[in-house]
Amino acid sequence: MDTSTRKSSTVLLRIALALFAIGLVAIVAILVFPIFSAAKPPLGLYLTAMFSAPTGFVLALVYALASGRRAR
Repeated sequence: MDTSTRKSSTVLLRIALALFAIGLVAIVAILVFPIFSAAKPPLGLYLTAMFSAPTGFVLALVYALASGRRAR
């Protein structure tokens, strides 16, 4: 595997981890929001949690499957 492919796959992993972490932080914020406020959490938190965590998870799976292939 040449370095350009390895570098691009590392970028994919970093993006996947960042999106997944953002999604988890949004989920925690949704759960903690009612403790500190009587209002409902904003819609943006729900949308961030709904799209970031699953997208990051799927990208991490793609990275794992792509990096697990052996060169022939």
